[in-house]
Amino acid sequence: MHSFTKNFLRGIIRSNPTFILLLGLCPTLAVSTSLDNAVGMSAAFICVLLASNIIISLIRNHVPVRVRIPVFIVIIATLVTIVDLMLQGFIPALSKSLGMYIPLIVVNCIILGRAEAFASKNSTTNSIADALGIGIGFAWAMILISLIRQLLGTGKLDLFGRHLFTVPGLGDNPVAIFLLPMGAFFVIGVLLALFRWMGVSAGE
Repeated sequence: MHSFTKNFLRGIIRSNPTFILLLGLCPTLAVSTSLDNAVGMSAAFICVLLASNIIISLIRNHVPVRVRIPVFIVIIATLVTIVDLMLQGFIPALSKSLGMYIPLIVVNCIILGRAEAFASKNSTTNSIADALGIGIGFAWAMILISLIRQLLGTGKLDLFGRHLFTVPGLGDNPVAIFLLPMGAFFVIGVLLALFRWMGVSAGE
């Protein structure tokens, strides 16, 4: 259990894929304009990462070294296709909003990296802990960035069509630049600087 907890917690802070390892920034920059997108992308990411880690950890001793990367990609691509079709079928509006970034999970360096660096070398239990930790780490980073961008860029907070509240002073005069790519870079840059100032760095 100690190993499970260690692997789980590491992914949330010390090996946070966004703020520490600086991986998977493409979808983070592209879809973090609203909480809807952040929650949807995070859920899809966690499902694929968790399932791929479990499957790869179970077959790791039966996959020849020479073909392990192609095998991992096929597994991840299959899982992403399932998630993409489910989104199209059950939440078409979210699927349309996320667009090509759901299929691009196939080549997401975080998921393929965890498959190669961790799941292929560790037990299923530890691979589950790793997937949950990394997944939650990615999710809270995505949600935090989206929350800041949506609040500043629109002056209000909406979640899945429901209006939650309006920011005083920004409701009528939002800072629209935060919805643009440069706004995403600025928010992530400030948060990265905050992490460095707090002394958080990669570690086991």
